[in-house]
Amino acid sequence: MSGIQLIGMHGWAGDHRSWAPWAAGAAARGWSFCCGERGYGRESPLQPNWSSGTQQRVVIAHSFGPHLLSEALWREATAAVLLASFTRFVPEGREGRAISAALRAMARRIQAGEEQEQLRDFLQQAAAPQSRSLLPEGPLEQGISSEGRARLLEDLARLGSTGGLPAGFPSGIPVLIVEAAQDQIVTAASRQELKQGLPHATVWTRSDLGHSLIDPALPDAVLDWIADVQA
Repeated sequence: MSGIQLIGMHGWAGDHRSWAPWAAGAAARGWSFCCGERGYGRESPLQPNWSSGTQQRVVIAHSFGPHLLSEALWREATAAVLLASFTRFVPEGREGRAISAALRAMARRIQAGEEQEQLRDFLQQAAAPQSRSLLPEGPLEQGISSEGRARLLEDLARLGSTGGLPAGFPSGIPVLIVEAAQDQIVTAASRQELKQGLPHATVWTRSDLGHSLIDPALPDAVLDWIADVQA
């Protein structure tokens, strides 16, 4: 099967290297794969684009990733895979107020020059119940640039104001939602709101995994789903 282009987008504190297994799996099927880069570490920011003439265009995005892609890119997508993602990151009510306070505290640590410690704590929580050592290397290991620090802060503010699907998200396209029952980053209320906003989506719930969805078998399973819906 040919003519499929995949675009991956990482979430907060991540970078393009997390997509290496996905790119390898796509290449083995004869598909193209490229990914966006927010540039939190030493990498340059990159907003990905579709190749001209590609008919089947699939976004695979983790966590905050869908909200980091352009409206123009989303308008041309023919399918989407949302990994541990959300429409609204901060739910309403008491739980949401607590999360807003936590985002402000994270921002203060980064502003105080403690970005390495903050990312280390965040990634440990994102990986749980598994070990952070199982995560691919990213900005934490690479080192945070001054520009990257500014983007981390900017995106914390954007996280707090998310609400609804990303601009340009096409109606009626096939969507796969992969959620983690042990997610310590995205609340159950936010996971439920995403599913309500996409009532026709296919939903896979992983009861054994946390926010980072650490499972070497997951890329191939998702790519199988893409092959089925884009056939």
